[in-house]
Amino acid sequence: MSSEVAQWVAIQRFLGREAAALDAKDWDSWLDLYHPEAEYWVPAWDDSGRLTEDPEREISLIYYPTRAGLEDRVYRIRTGRSSASSPAPRTSHLFSLLSVEQVDGAIQARTNWSATSVLEDRPTVYCGSAVYDLEPHGDTFVIRRKYTIVVNDMAQTMLDVYSI
Repeated sequence: MSSEVAQWVAIQRFLGREAAALDAKDWDSWLDLYHPEAEYWVPAWDDSGRLTEDPEREISLIYYPTRAGLEDRVYRIRTGRSSASSPAPRTSHLFSLLSVEQVDGAIQARTNWSATSVLEDRPTVYCGSAVYDLEPHGDTFVIRRKYTIVVNDMAQTMLDVYSI
């Protein structure tokens, strides 16, 4: 197997671990995929159909500048301090790896995805794309940055890390 194909397979498996951890609500495994300085950003669409470009100055659907924000979110989900997450929906995450490139010395993976959430027998589907900046870590990777675009961002229910 060529090194390029081996890298593609390794990244596919790694991103599959993220989807599986979210669906299993295995929060520790999910957080372990993220570097402590990882940025997690889901920009919003503005009134003219343009994605916001600056999470510090414009509205975002979700923005955490480091993994500490994700850890806080998980804490609130686990302790019931997030009324929007109680009860937690059942989820199914699907993704397709579209490309893997070297960008400024980092590995950048692009996916298309869809996530279905079911709560009180009502399904909600979100879909979009994501760009991951990955850093090799032993025989796997860690996420340094995840930039997620939600195409259908007119939320029918609470949009959260597990629903996209």
